[in-house]
Amino acid sequence: MARFLIEVPHEAELVACVRAIEVFHETGSHFLTNADWGCLDDVHKAWFILEAEDKEEARYVVPPAYRQQATITGLNKFTPDDLDELVRHHQG
Repeated sequence: MARFLIEVPHEAELVACVRAIEVFHETGSHFLTNADWGCLDDVHKAWFILEAEDKEEARYVVPPAYRQQATITGLNKFTPDDLDELVRHHQG
């Protein structure tokens, strides 16, 4: 399975922060209830990492009200041996 970083923004008002946190916790999903939040640093987003088959499956974990604006980023780890492949990827 692939790993994905999910970033979910919300509005900067207090009511939007509270609502987003409530919605995440109401899902009962381990990923969502353990999300990291940037609200106290005026970055109104939540982040969590999960394993999924693909980006669409990862997006499906995000509560419906936030799916459209969520950013799904595939994560990779690189060893020194992977550098040639990385260079080819950027040249292609």
